[in-house]
Amino acid sequence: MALRLRTEMPELKGATEWVNGEVNKEELEGKPVLIHFWSISCGICKKNMPDVLKIRDENENLKVVGIHMPRSEKDTDVDAVKEAIEKYDLTHPQAIDNQHSIVDAFENEFVPAFYLFDEEGQLRHRSAGEKALNMLERPLQRVLNKE
Repeated sequence: MALRLRTEMPELKGATEWVNGEVNKEELEGKPVLIHFWSISCGICKKNMPDVLKIRDENENLKVVGIHMPRSEKDTDVDAVKEAIEKYDLTHPQAIDNQHSIVDAFENEFVPAFYLFDEEGQLRHRSAGEKALNMLERPLQRVLNKE
């Protein structure tokens, strides 16, 4: 069961490790936030990375946080995840969530998955799977007040 719309953003606690700086919910208050769940074993995730970076780079008001969600034991290799973070130029904060602490707080089951919160910390959109990025476009524009 995924988070319901207008739900408050869960805490970002329990990550195995943070790369590019740890963030917490309080630091993100007052800003639109995109939480991006991905995995090194997910082909769609890899294919979508340039688009995620484009969203990050073109929307300076938006805070983007990546959550690496392992789908198998092999995905829990922290060094491999760090290599992927570097390879895909993921310079925004990345939580490596090998215990699924953040994943469980978000009630997330899929990668890629996107959770978009408005500046008040309310969930405004969630999407997952192959078409998740396409479904994110209009809600992102609304949250960023570009429409």
